[in-house]
Amino acid sequence: MSAQSSETALSAGARSTPRSWGSDFLLLAAIWGSSFLFMRLGAVEFGALPTAAVRVAIAAVFLLPIVWLRGLLPELKKNWRQTFFIGVLNSGIPFACFSFALLSITTGLSAILNATVPMFGALVAWAWLKDKPNSSRVLGLVVGFAGVAMLAWDKATFKPNASGVAPGWAVLACLLACICYGISASYTKRYLSGLSPLVTAAGSQIGATLGLALPAALLWPAHMPGSTAWLALLAVGVLCTGVAYILFFRLIENAGPQRALSVTFVVPVFAVLYGVLFLGEAVTSWMVVCAAVIVCGTALATGLLKIFK
Repeated sequence: MSAQSSETALSAGARSTPRSWGSDFLLLAAIWGSSFLFMRLGAVEFGALPTAAVRVAIAAVFLLPIVWLRGLLPELKKNWRQTFFIGVLNSGIPFACFSFALLSITTGLSAILNATVPMFGALVAWAWLKDKPNSSRVLGLVVGFAGVAMLAWDKATFKPNASGVAPGWAVLACLLACICYGISASYTKRYLSGLSPLVTAAGSQIGATLGLALPAALLWPAHMPGSTAWLALLAVGVLCTGVAYILFFRLIENAGPQRALSVTFVVPVFAVLYGVLFLGEAVTSWMVVCAAVIVCGTALATGLLKIFK
Protein backbone atom coordinates (compact mmCIF):
# COMPACT_ATOMS: atom_id res chain seq x y z
CA MET A 1 0.00 0.00 0.00
CA SER A 2 2.20 2.76 -1.20
CA ALA A 3 2.52 5.28 -3.96
CA GLN A 4 5.55 3.65 -5.52
CA SER A 5 6.55 0.69 -3.40
CA SER A 6 6.06 -0.64 0.06
CA GLU A 7 9.65 0.28 0.87
CA THR A 8 8.95 3.88 -0.13
CA ALA A 9 5.85 3.81 2.05
CA LEU A 10 7.84 2.53 4.97
CA SER A 11 10.38 5.29 4.65
CA ALA A 12 7.57 7.84 4.46
CA GLY A 13 5.94 6.34 7.53
CA ALA A 14 9.23 6.43 9.36
CA ARG A 15 9.05 10.21 9.47
CA SER A 16 6.52 9.82 12.26
CA THR A 17 7.90 8.50 15.52
CA PRO A 18 6.33 5.44 17.20
CA ARG A 19 5.31 7.68 20.09
CA SER A 20 3.18 9.79 17.74
CA TRP A 21 1.12 6.87 16.41
CA GLY A 22 1.63 4.17 19.06
CA SER A 23 -1.49 5.01 21.06
CA ASP A 24 -3.63 4.90 17.89
CA PHE A 25 -2.09 1.53 17.06
CA LEU A 26 -2.94 -0.13 20.40
CA LEU A 27 -6.38 1.44 20.63
CA LEU A 28 -7.22 0.28 17.12
CA ALA A 29 -6.09 -3.28 17.94
CA ALA A 30 -8.31 -3.39 21.04
CA ILE A 31 -11.31 -1.99 19.15
CA TRP A 32 -10.96 -4.24 16.12
CA GLY A 33 -10.44 -7.24 18.39
CA SER A 34 -13.94 -6.68 19.76
CA SER A 35 -15.47 -6.47 16.28
CA PHE A 36 -15.37 -10.25 15.88
CA LEU A 37 -17.40 -10.66 19.07
CA PHE A 38 -20.00 -8.10 18.00
CA MET A 39 -20.25 -9.45 14.46
CA ARG A 40 -20.80 -12.95 15.80
CA LEU A 41 -23.64 -11.75 18.04
CA GLY A 42 -25.22 -9.87 15.16
CA ALA A 43 -24.77 -12.45 12.40
CA VAL A 44 -26.52 -15.21 14.37
CA GLU A 45 -29.81 -13.27 14.11
CA PHE A 46 -29.33 -10.97 11.12
CA GLY A 47 -27.37 -13.22 8.76
CA ALA A 48 -24.07 -12.34 7.09
CA LEU A 49 -24.99 -9.70 4.49
CA PRO A 50 -27.54 -7.81 6.62
CA THR A 51 -25.00 -7.74 9.48
CA ALA A 52 -22.37 -6.17 7.21
CA ALA A 53 -24.89 -3.72 5.75
CA VAL A 54 -26.23 -2.55 9.11
CA ARG A 55 -22.67 -2.18 10.40
CA VAL A 56 -21.55 0.15 7.62
CA ALA A 57 -24.87 2.04 7.57
CA ILE A 58 -24.56 2.82 11.28
CA ALA A 59 -20.96 3.91 10.75
CA ALA A 60 -21.98 6.17 7.85
CA VAL A 61 -24.77 7.78 9.91
CA PHE A 62 -22.29 8.31 12.75
CA LEU A 63 -19.53 9.81 10.58
CA LEU A 64 -21.43 11.97 8.09
CA PRO A 65 -22.60 14.62 10.62
CA ILE A 66 -19.04 14.90 11.93
CA VAL A 67 -17.79 15.52 8.39
CA TRP A 68 -20.46 18.20 7.97
CA LEU A 69 -19.67 19.89 11.30
CA ARG A 70 -15.95 19.94 10.46
CA GLY A 71 -16.67 21.63 7.12
CA LEU A 72 -15.30 18.70 5.15
CA LEU A 73 -18.30 18.01 2.89
CA PRO A 74 -16.68 19.75 -0.12
CA GLU A 75 -13.63 17.48 0.26
CA LEU A 76 -15.91 14.43 0.46
CA LYS A 77 -17.87 15.48 -2.64
CA LYS A 78 -14.64 16.05 -4.57
CA ASN A 79 -13.29 12.58 -3.72
CA TRP A 80 -16.51 10.58 -3.54
CA ARG A 81 -15.62 8.13 -6.32
CA GLN A 82 -12.36 7.03 -4.73
CA THR A 83 -13.73 6.88 -1.18
CA PHE A 84 -16.91 5.03 -2.22
CA PHE A 85 -14.84 2.48 -4.11
CA ILE A 86 -12.48 1.91 -1.21
CA GLY A 87 -15.52 1.42 1.01
CA VAL A 88 -16.79 -1.51 -1.03
CA LEU A 89 -13.32 -3.06 -1.15
CA ASN A 90 -12.17 -2.29 2.39
CA SER A 91 -15.47 -2.63 4.28
CA GLY A 92 -18.37 -4.05 2.29
CA ILE A 93 -16.78 -7.25 1.01
CA PRO A 94 -14.58 -8.01 4.07
CA PHE A 95 -17.36 -7.39 6.61
CA ALA A 96 -19.72 -9.67 4.69
CA CYS A 97 -17.01 -12.35 4.49
CA PHE A 98 -16.21 -12.26 8.20
CA SER A 99 -19.88 -12.18 9.20
CA PHE A 100 -20.41 -15.29 7.07
CA ALA A 101 -17.33 -17.00 8.55
CA LEU A 102 -18.32 -16.29 12.14
CA LEU A 103 -21.44 -18.40 11.70
CA SER A 104 -19.28 -21.54 11.75
CA ILE A 105 -15.81 -20.77 13.17
CA THR A 106 -14.71 -19.05 16.38
CA THR A 107 -13.88 -15.40 16.77
CA GLY A 108 -10.32 -16.35 17.72
CA LEU A 109 -9.76 -18.39 14.56
CA SER A 110 -11.21 -15.60 12.41
CA ALA A 111 -8.93 -13.04 14.04
CA ILE A 112 -5.86 -15.24 13.58
CA LEU A 113 -6.64 -15.59 9.87
CA ASN A 114 -7.09 -11.82 9.80
CA ALA A 115 -3.45 -11.53 10.89
CA THR A 116 -2.45 -12.53 7.33
CA VAL A 117 -3.51 -9.11 6.02
CA PRO A 118 0.03 -7.62 5.96
CA MET A 119 1.24 -10.72 4.12
CA PHE A 120 -1.36 -10.22 1.40
CA GLY A 121 -0.40 -6.55 1.39
CA ALA A 122 3.16 -7.58 0.55
CA LEU A 123 1.89 -9.80 -2.26
CA VAL A 124 -0.15 -6.93 -3.67
CA ALA A 125 2.89 -4.65 -3.59
CA TRP A 126 4.87 -7.33 -5.43
CA ALA A 127 2.23 -7.97 -8.12
CA TRP A 128 0.85 -4.45 -8.56
CA LEU A 129 3.65 -2.08 -7.58
CA LYS A 130 6.47 -4.37 -8.79
CA ASP A 131 8.01 -4.28 -5.32
CA LYS A 132 10.13 -7.41 -5.66
CA PRO A 133 10.70 -9.02 -2.23
CA ASN A 134 14.14 -9.98 -0.99
CA SER A 135 15.02 -13.44 0.30
CA SER A 136 13.72 -12.77 3.82
CA ARG A 137 10.37 -11.59 2.53
CA VAL A 138 9.99 -14.55 0.17
CA LEU A 139 10.74 -16.86 3.08
CA GLY A 140 8.14 -14.98 5.10
CA LEU A 141 5.47 -15.54 2.46
CA VAL A 142 6.23 -19.26 2.44
CA VAL A 143 6.21 -19.49 6.25
CA GLY A 144 3.07 -17.40 6.57
CA PHE A 145 1.06 -19.41 4.08
CA ALA A 146 2.32 -22.61 5.68
CA GLY A 147 0.91 -21.34 8.98
CA VAL A 148 -2.45 -20.67 7.32
CA ALA A 149 -2.47 -24.18 5.87
CA MET A 150 -1.68 -25.68 9.27
CA LEU A 151 -4.42 -23.69 10.96
CA ALA A 152 -7.03 -24.46 8.32
CA TRP A 153 -6.17 -28.15 7.99
CA ASP A 154 -8.74 -29.41 10.48
CA LYS A 155 -11.30 -26.92 9.12
CA ALA A 156 -10.88 -28.02 5.51
CA THR A 157 -14.18 -29.86 5.31
CA PHE A 158 -16.78 -28.34 3.00
CA LYS A 159 -19.65 -30.24 4.56
CA PRO A 160 -22.13 -28.00 6.43
CA ASN A 161 -22.01 -28.25 10.22
CA ALA A 162 -24.82 -27.61 12.73
CA SER A 163 -24.93 -23.92 11.75
CA GLY A 164 -25.47 -24.82 8.11
CA VAL A 165 -22.11 -23.36 7.00
CA ALA A 166 -19.08 -25.44 6.03
CA PRO A 167 -15.95 -24.43 7.99
CA GLY A 168 -13.84 -24.70 4.85
CA TRP A 169 -15.87 -22.00 3.13
CA ALA A 170 -15.61 -19.88 6.26
CA VAL A 171 -11.80 -20.05 6.15
CA LEU A 172 -11.77 -19.12 2.46
CA ALA A 173 -14.11 -16.21 3.18
CA CYS A 174 -11.69 -14.87 5.81
CA LEU A 175 -8.79 -15.11 3.37
CA LEU A 176 -10.80 -13.30 0.67
CA ALA A 177 -11.43 -10.52 3.18
CA CYS A 178 -7.70 -10.31 3.90
CA ILE A 179 -6.91 -10.02 0.18
CA CYS A 180 -9.38 -7.13 -0.08
CA TYR A 181 -7.75 -5.40 2.89
CA GLY A 182 -4.31 -5.78 1.32
CA ILE A 183 -5.43 -4.27 -1.99
CA SER A 184 -7.39 -1.45 -0.39
CA ALA A 185 -4.56 -0.24 1.82
CA SER A 186 -2.26 0.08 -1.20
CA TYR A 187 -5.03 1.89 -3.08
CA THR A 188 -5.56 4.23 -0.13
CA LYS A 189 -1.89 5.18 0.09
CA ARG A 190 -1.58 5.62 -3.66
CA TYR A 191 -4.78 7.52 -4.48
CA LEU A 192 -6.05 8.97 -1.19
CA SER A 193 -2.82 10.16 0.39
CA GLY A 194 -3.24 13.57 1.96
CA LEU A 195 -7.00 13.22 2.24
CA SER A 196 -8.50 13.77 5.69
CA PRO A 197 -8.85 10.40 7.51
CA LEU A 198 -12.35 11.48 8.53
CA VAL A 199 -13.34 12.05 4.91
CA THR A 200 -11.89 8.71 3.83
CA ALA A 201 -13.64 6.91 6.68
CA ALA A 202 -17.02 8.55 6.05
CA GLY A 203 -16.89 8.18 2.28
CA SER A 204 -15.86 4.56 2.51
CA GLN A 205 -18.77 3.68 4.80
CA ILE A 206 -21.28 5.47 2.56
CA GLY A 207 -19.90 3.56 -0.43
CA ALA A 208 -20.06 0.25 1.42
CA THR A 209 -23.65 0.99 2.52
CA LEU A 210 -24.74 1.66 -1.07
CA GLY A 211 -22.97 -1.48 -2.26
CA LEU A 212 -24.60 -3.75 0.33
CA ALA A 213 -28.06 -2.17 0.47
CA LEU A 214 -29.81 -4.28 -2.19
CA PRO A 215 -28.40 -7.73 -1.28
CA ALA A 216 -29.02 -7.03 2.42
CA ALA A 217 -32.63 -6.05 1.71
CA LEU A 218 -33.18 -9.26 -0.27
CA LEU A 219 -31.72 -11.37 2.55
CA TRP A 220 -33.24 -9.46 5.47
CA PRO A 221 -34.35 -11.87 8.27
CA ALA A 222 -38.03 -12.79 8.37
CA HIS A 223 -38.18 -12.22 12.13
CA MET A 224 -36.97 -8.99 13.74
CA PRO A 225 -33.66 -9.60 15.57
CA GLY A 226 -33.57 -9.08 19.33
CA SER A 227 -32.07 -6.23 21.31
CA THR A 228 -28.73 -8.02 21.87
CA ALA A 229 -28.13 -8.30 18.13
CA TRP A 230 -29.09 -4.66 17.55
CA LEU A 231 -26.83 -3.43 20.36
CA ALA A 232 -23.97 -5.55 19.01
CA LEU A 233 -24.33 -3.97 15.57
CA LEU A 234 -24.61 -0.51 17.09
CA ALA A 235 -21.31 -1.10 18.87
CA VAL A 236 -19.58 -2.57 15.82
CA GLY A 237 -20.93 0.23 13.62
CA VAL A 238 -20.01 3.20 15.79
CA LEU A 239 -16.93 1.97 17.65
CA CYS A 240 -15.41 -0.76 15.50
CA THR A 241 -16.12 0.91 12.17
CA GLY A 242 -16.74 4.66 12.51
CA VAL A 243 -14.13 5.39 15.17
CA ALA A 244 -11.79 2.58 14.10
CA TYR A 245 -11.51 3.66 10.48
CA ILE A 246 -10.63 7.20 11.46
CA LEU A 247 -7.77 5.68 13.47
CA PHE A 248 -6.83 3.28 10.65
CA PHE A 249 -6.64 5.85 7.87
CA ARG A 250 -4.74 8.16 10.24
CA LEU A 251 -2.26 5.34 10.86
CA ILE A 252 -1.75 4.86 7.12
CA GLU A 253 -1.09 8.57 6.78
CA ASN A 254 1.20 8.91 9.82
CA ALA A 255 2.95 5.55 10.10
CA GLY A 256 2.81 4.12 6.58
CA PRO A 257 0.64 1.31 5.17
CA GLN A 258 2.72 -1.66 6.30
CA ARG A 259 2.88 -0.47 9.90
CA ALA A 260 -0.85 0.26 9.79
CA LEU A 261 -1.59 -3.24 8.48
CA SER A 262 0.62 -4.79 11.15
CA VAL A 263 -2.06 -3.90 13.71
CA THR A 264 -3.57 -7.24 12.68
CA PHE A 265 -0.70 -8.92 14.59
CA VAL A 266 -2.17 -7.61 17.85
CA VAL A 267 -5.89 -7.87 17.03
CA PRO A 268 -6.05 -11.67 17.62
CA VAL A 269 -4.79 -11.22 21.20
CA PHE A 270 -7.78 -9.04 22.02
CA ALA A 271 -10.20 -11.11 19.92
CA VAL A 272 -9.23 -14.36 21.62
CA LEU A 273 -9.46 -12.72 25.04
CA TYR A 274 -12.95 -11.37 24.32
CA GLY A 275 -14.06 -14.73 22.90
CA VAL A 276 -12.89 -16.59 26.00
CA LEU A 277 -14.42 -14.09 28.42
CA PHE A 278 -17.78 -13.48 26.75
CA LEU A 279 -18.45 -16.48 24.50
CA GLY A 280 -16.67 -19.23 26.42
CA GLU A 281 -14.55 -20.15 23.39
CA ALA A 282 -11.64 -22.53 23.83
CA VAL A 283 -8.08 -21.71 22.79
CA THR A 284 -6.11 -24.78 21.72
CA SER A 285 -2.36 -25.15 21.76
CA TRP A 286 -2.51 -25.81 18.00
CA MET A 287 -4.13 -22.41 17.43
CA VAL A 288 -1.36 -20.75 19.42
CA VAL A 289 1.38 -22.55 17.45
CA CYS A 290 -0.22 -21.71 14.09
CA ALA A 291 -0.77 -18.11 15.12
CA ALA A 292 2.94 -17.80 16.01
CA VAL A 293 3.93 -19.24 12.61
CA ILE A 294 1.59 -16.85 10.78
CA VAL A 295 2.82 -13.80 12.69
CA CYS A 296 6.50 -14.70 12.14
CA GLY A 297 5.89 -15.31 8.44
CA THR A 298 3.98 -12.07 8.05
CA ALA A 299 6.64 -10.10 9.91
CA LEU A 300 9.25 -11.47 7.49
CA ALA A 301 7.05 -10.92 4.44
CA THR A 302 6.49 -7.25 5.28
CA GLY A 303 10.13 -6.55 6.12
CA LEU A 304 9.46 -5.89 9.80
CA LEU A 305 11.72 -8.85 10.60
CA LYS A 306 14.81 -9.69 8.56
CA ILE A 307 16.96 -12.81 8.39
CA PHE A 308 18.79 -12.30 5.11
CA LYS A 309 20.20 -9.06 3.79
